[in-house]
Amino acid sequence: MKTRPGARAAQYAALFCYLVFLAFPLLWLLSTAFKSPAELGSLHPTWIPRHPTLANFRQAFDEQPLLRAGLNSLVAALGAALVAVLLATPLAYVVARRRGPLSRAVSGWVVVSQAFPFVLVIIPLFLVLKHLRLIDSLSGLVMVYVVWALPFALWMLVGHVRTVPVELEEAAAVDGAGRLRTLVSVTAPLLAPGIVATGLFAFVTAWNEFFFALVLLKSPHKQTLPVVLTHFIGAEGVADLGPLAAAAFLATVPSLVVFALVQGRITGGMLTGAVKS
Repeated sequence: MKTRPGARAAQYAALFCYLVFLAFPLLWLLSTAFKSPAELGSLHPTWIPRHPTLANFRQAFDEQPLLRAGLNSLVAALGAALVAVLLATPLAYVVARRRGPLSRAVSGWVVVSQAFPFVLVIIPLFLVLKHLRLIDSLSGLVMVYVVWALPFALWMLVGHVRTVPVELEEAAAVDGAGRLRTLVSVTAPLLAPGIVATGLFAFVTAWNEFFFALVLLKSPHKQTLPVVLTHFIGAEGVADLGPLAAAAFLATVPSLVVFALVQGRITGGMLTGAVKS
């Protein structure tokens, strides 16, 4: 059935409105980061700064250790993403290929784990990490991020494993390939988009996480970027808007870069034509 011109125009209009809705916060943040103090205090705000300045960026770096905090966030996010993917991939394969009580138990664990709010689990986590002497440690923070991201990562990868035709693995076994060789040479390349998407999810979640980092990290030199951004808000709740916008914009750049680098990998159809019908 052909789509009517009016319906297609309405679809494009809705899509355009949705894109504007998504892009507005980032564009306004960028505009604010380049505005002078006089423009920030104006009663008639403008989209484009009349007198663009880099003073907000210089002030942000002078007031807070953004580079060190960014490095801490990068270490925590990359560590959490790597460990979560390494743990979730083989477990997802077992759950997807061997249906039974284990698969149902893991599925139930995923659902239940996502239902617990942060506040409910922070005290047990704090006590466990204190017993392990991992409080105020990036290693302890990475462990928490892995535990929090693992259920959803497992759920994502189970769905991707089930899209890989079993006939490919059976054909490899007929050709003499062992289980390990089949997993490495046949299944793993086909799971690449799912693994990349899962790693991206774990990375972005850890990069943007605030609550656990605030509670578990006490030393100023170990704090992550989201926690340091709160230092631009004074004791009376008044925000230093220009430097805050500049620092917040810089904090969004890594996520945008990661998405730009891997979006083609995620959307690529690697299974197209893998099996002849």
